[in-house]
Amino acid sequence: MKPIYLDHAAATPLLPEVLDAMLPLLREQYGNPSSLHRFGREARAVLSHARDTIAGLLHCAPKELIFTGGGTEADNAAIFGLAPLPAGPRNHIITSAVEHHAVLHACERLEQAGYEVTYLPADASGMVSASAVEAAITSRTLLISVMYGNNEVGSIQPVSAIGLLARGRGIPFHVDAVQAAGLVSIDLSQLPVDLMSFSAHKLGGPKGIGALYCSSRIHLAPILYGGAQERKKRAGTEDVAAAAGFAEALRLTVETMEEKRRLMDALRTHMLQGLEEQLGKDGFIVNGPSLPENRLPHILHVSFPGCTTETLLMRLDLEGIAAASGSACTSGSLELSHVLISMGLPQDVAASAVRFSFGPATTFEEIEITCEKIGTIVKRLRK
Repeated sequence: MKPIYLDHAAATPLLPEVLDAMLPLLREQYGNPSSLHRFGREARAVLSHARDTIAGLLHCAPKELIFTGGGTEADNAAIFGLAPLPAGPRNHIITSAVEHHAVLHACERLEQAGYEVTYLPADASGMVSASAVEAAITSRTLLISVMYGNNEVGSIQPVSAIGLLARGRGIPFHVDAVQAAGLVSIDLSQLPVDLMSFSAHKLGGPKGIGALYCSSRIHLAPILYGGAQERKKRAGTEDVAAAAGFAEALRLTVETMEEKRRLMDALRTHMLQGLEEQLGKDGFIVNGPSLPENRLPHILHVSFPGCTTETLLMRLDLEGIAAASGSACTSGSLELSHVLISMGLPQDVAASAVRFSFGPATTFEEIEITCEKIGTIVKRLRK
């Protein structure tokens, strides 16, 4: 059987158009964009075009975009770029307990340096309330960081409401939009957001490149030193080919966003129907928001009480089906997901959870095969 890939929230296949955009730059245009000669100027022109394209799609100024080595670096650049070490008088940060570890581990490092961090819990659907953010704000609050769409259960956070609270109090607001970009409309000229992180490989682009939107209102200290690249915000020679691929991937994704959302919703509904046919309504539990407007359309997070996540994933893999337990950065861990813990899910629900995530190439036939395989596996395990 042809392998079935249902882990697009971890990484997406490189789009053919993206590869076409990158290949000439890998083969022929090898100049350093910081060099003054013709080769360097050609590379600089490609880099500038990529930045202009991404800025136009996100509705921000090109000078407000910093290319990074990925979403993790973008998150770290936002947090450490605003939080001096050691901590000063404003030493309080607000984030949520369901953030990606790129944010959580950065905050833990700041706690070691004298910062106080408030980790807001999520409700049973994975949502963080704006009122909880408001209640946590103090005169010492330096930064608020809340993700746009959760990478495990797909919950979409009230970014606009939180941003308005932050802006009204003069507090910088950072949003990790790595999982949401390309699936929700992002207009940085309208959103009350000061910093936003992106990653190309969630969009059909190459791995190893991301971007940080940093509003011109914000003074951001660099976390990498050594050169004047990226307006002295991120030292290091830029990956020109990857930047071009990133721009092309984002362009294609934005242009097809509505079509993609409809397909993802249909695939998700089809899988729920298939699971119900195989296991009955009470044979599985869907985690995350129930309302479509509150969730990312490409993620279906399901628990199968009576089974264990590791066994389910192993059996699915043996059948040629790729799924995940949650974030790709922690899928190798045997610990329960911090997201599911924060949501307060019962032990048997959290310990039997599997994330299925779809892409434009996912077919309804693949969903049907997967549901049949899950039905067989789960029934055997429960016996």
